[in-house]
Amino acid sequence: MDPELPANSPAMPSSDGGPSPPRRLVFAFYLTGHGFGHATRAIEVVRHLIAAGHEVHVSTAVPEFVFTAELRSPLVHVRKVLLDCGAVQSDPLTVDPLASLEKYHQTAVVPRESILKTEAEWLGAVKADLVVSDVVPVVCRAAADAGIRSVCIGNFSWDYIYAEYIVAAGYHHRSIVWQIAEDYSHCEILLRLPGYCPMPAFRDVTDVPLVVRGLRKSRSEVRKDLGIAENAKVVIFNFGGQPAGWKLKQEWLPDGWICLVCGASDSQELPPNFIKLAKDTYTPDVMAASDCMLGKVGYGTASEALAYKLPFVFVRRDYFNEEPFLRNLLEHYHNSIEMIRRDFLSGHWKPYLLRALTLQPCYDGPINGGQVAARTLQDIAVGKKCVSDKFNGARRLQDAIVLGYQLQRTPGKDVEIPDWYSLSGAEIGAHPILENIEKEGSAESCCEDFEILHGDLQGLTDTMKFLKSLSGLAGSEFKNSEVQSRERTAASVLFDWEREIYVARAPGRLDVMGGIADYSGSLVLQLPLREACHVAIQRNHPSEQKLWKHAQARQLEKEGVVPVVQIVSFGSDLSNRAPTFDMDLSDFMDGDKPISYEKARRFFCQDPSQKWAAYVAGTILILMTELGVQFADSMSILVSSAVPEGKGVSSSASVEVATMSAIAAAYGLNITPRDLALLCQKVENHVVGAPCGVMDQMTSACGEANKLLAMVCQPAEVKELVTIPNHMRFWGLDSGIRHSVGGGDYGSVRIGTYMGRKMIKCAASDIVSVSSTSDASARSDDSKENGRDVPSSEASMEYLCNLPPHRYEAAYSKDIPEIITGDAFLVKYGDHNDTVTVIDPKRSYSVKAPTRHPIYENFRVETFKALLTAANTDEQLAALGELMYQCHYSYNACGLGSDGTDRLVNLVQEMQHRKTQEDGSPSLFGAKITGGGSGGSVCVIGKNCLESAEEIAEIQQRYKAATGYQPILFDGSSPGAGKFGHLKIRWRRPSSPIA
Repeated sequence: MDPELPANSPAMPSSDGGPSPPRRLVFAFYLTGHGFGHATRAIEVVRHLIAAGHEVHVSTAVPEFVFTAELRSPLVHVRKVLLDCGAVQSDPLTVDPLASLEKYHQTAVVPRESILKTEAEWLGAVKADLVVSDVVPVVCRAAADAGIRSVCIGNFSWDYIYAEYIVAAGYHHRSIVWQIAEDYSHCEILLRLPGYCPMPAFRDVTDVPLVVRGLRKSRSEVRKDLGIAENAKVVIFNFGGQPAGWKLKQEWLPDGWICLVCGASDSQELPPNFIKLAKDTYTPDVMAASDCMLGKVGYGTASEALAYKLPFVFVRRDYFNEEPFLRNLLEHYHNSIEMIRRDFLSGHWKPYLLRALTLQPCYDGPINGGQVAARTLQDIAVGKKCVSDKFNGARRLQDAIVLGYQLQRTPGKDVEIPDWYSLSGAEIGAHPILENIEKEGSAESCCEDFEILHGDLQGLTDTMKFLKSLSGLAGSEFKNSEVQSRERTAASVLFDWEREIYVARAPGRLDVMGGIADYSGSLVLQLPLREACHVAIQRNHPSEQKLWKHAQARQLEKEGVVPVVQIVSFGSDLSNRAPTFDMDLSDFMDGDKPISYEKARRFFCQDPSQKWAAYVAGTILILMTELGVQFADSMSILVSSAVPEGKGVSSSASVEVATMSAIAAAYGLNITPRDLALLCQKVENHVVGAPCGVMDQMTSACGEANKLLAMVCQPAEVKELVTIPNHMRFWGLDSGIRHSVGGGDYGSVRIGTYMGRKMIKCAASDIVSVSSTSDASARSDDSKENGRDVPSSEASMEYLCNLPPHRYEAAYSKDIPEIITGDAFLVKYGDHNDTVTVIDPKRSYSVKAPTRHPIYENFRVETFKALLTAANTDEQLAALGELMYQCHYSYNACGLGSDGTDRLVNLVQEMQHRKTQEDGSPSLFGAKITGGGSGGSVCVIGKNCLESAEEIAEIQQRYKAATGYQPILFDGSSPGAGKFGHLKIRWRRPSSPIA
């Protein structure tokens, strides 16, 4: 028989105000081990449950003292168990996505059957009435197996968080996300906290207010205990319990300020104006006694900063996908500002802390989420139906779309909250993210807001839309009531609208043939895409440059004004990629010379959320170093790209080319499109650190609409612009698998190719040397018999593609190893003579396939180009398609294929073969992986007819049915940056109305 509640137990009425339950309930509360924020909110819920006389068993990997210090009651039992791992962090700001997935696999996937059996038995043993999870996935399934209802509580779920890790770290762990979502689906209801992420796996949702710990001491009492004067300015330093090893310095704080440090190690030494807080310090009291907080955004810090109206200076974290939603909540209530990680690590804190004092936090919503959640749990445990979101079906669909949006990465976007996604919920005071709805009126009409002093729109609708966007920024100063996104707010004060602005445009590219053979000197055929990047730039004298507040403060610390560069990147607002970047141009100088490329690479890598700026600001350093350009003026740069990232269509090249083109226009630099492309390749190779060839930049700079750029990459010689015959068409289809030329596969294949070239050159040198000896005649005859009549040019060969396939097969193929270790190669050959890659002695490299690929690819591309002018027949298209198929499988042999691109190519083949069997006349004829491979997009060739377009649409639908991902279609072409030129524009200030 269940025990009755003790007579002196405080009553906790049900959520509808009814009487308390007639018996003591048993709650099994599972808590993730990821961060203390989950523990602190769980404690508040548990506190109300035990206050009502219920028994709570907490199962977690969080240290027991966290609970026993707060909850001294015989009704609380803490059981140490590890059922998930959260995120693996290398420091308080950085997550290792792959390590997180692998640890979860070992923690929850490998022992899954044992976990389910053990937990179901334990739940039965403690006679649990309800299982509560924050937000451990597997226990929802264990509860279902035990016949016990389960409830989750949280602002995020691990399927959403890990989905991004899979995008970043590889799809071989994707089954983890599906399993987690399936586990959550067994949960009866989700108690959803403010600042929530999309959580489509849950069947039902009820929103609860902020869960916040109450205060125990007054501001005066806390300051008295710490020996701090009432009028002293205090910042609390709160980055959780993750050790970082940061060395804090006295001069980082404004004069007279005190910093209270949470989580400092016993051995950490602090300056005199920093105070180390004890491990058992009650943080809410200290927060309420402080003037602002410096830390990372998590649920615990965000909720308590909101509740106690504490200005929050935050530093972004990598791969914390819940952060944008919490950050959005903080920003809505004027509760936070962002500190750039570079300034945080270098101690440039003062302008941020002083600015924080000007904030006026205004959160006035309820903070009794712990009590509300406990009442709801009590009601569910006794079988009461809780009122859920009446739009729950729409909510699940919306959440599912957002999750797909995250994985799909629409053009120009990184991990972010879509503009239309609403954090609706009047009860919790969350606000809808503002919709970026275009105003009425045509794009052409908005161009009238600018006087075009130079250049031509060329009928490009995307350029018209970009000018329309600029027009909205310029007009914002006249529409103060209009609330804007963070990136648009930054951009609206970027330019002096009375001065000229220069605009450049550069498209992405579709790799029709050639691909990774570019760095081996191959002929390539590239098509500039319709999607493009626009860059607007303005130069100003440093004394007249508009500066963001922290940049102003940095200038005050220097003697006199110095030129700066300020950059805003559209498409990254509310994401974990910072939308702004700024630096003093003097940071690019080492004395009277530009800094080294290696030093620049380290500079941009120190803040991953701003690493993207290397593609933009890196162009400045390249111009300084390679052309000796001196930049005495400041620069304001706005980047807006519609070329999707990670799809293998040269998003990075389009940014580099558009940026350098705009800078060249603004500074009157006369750089030919070819030379500009070569300079932009240096940006990617030396500043970004990606070992790409030059075809991407060449296509973006030198391409023309609806023509294939035929280029010999030795290093970059445009052979001709080949008009695409009217009867054929090329499409691009994105596989949804993120591609990166900075990835390990691309780099290792390039190393293998250069190893093979070095082996061939050494073999050729040996034979030439033998031929010159005294018995050369006899040995030469022997060499000829073995197909080794070697011209001396092969011993000094610069480009592997200059070796014909028959020479490779006759003289070298059999001596090239399949694989070789880096150490063995270095011992025998010394170096591979590639300036942009480094051999790892401990790694094994594939050599034969990467060596063979460019030799045969160059022959395939030359044949492809010749066939383009052949007669218009199905045989012509079939031959072109066959060359593309051969290229695709050669990529796979190199290790640069992927499941997604293979599936798309197979679907094209199925279409082709089906039509051949039906009526003998297919519409699609071939397909291949593009660019650097390992995901990204495929290029498809077919007839230029309606039937082909219908089959492309069918392939998209079939791919979606098989994978859940709708491929992005690339269809159309546009001019390169050289053909576009540049625009020089000036804002036409609206006339004042007549009184």
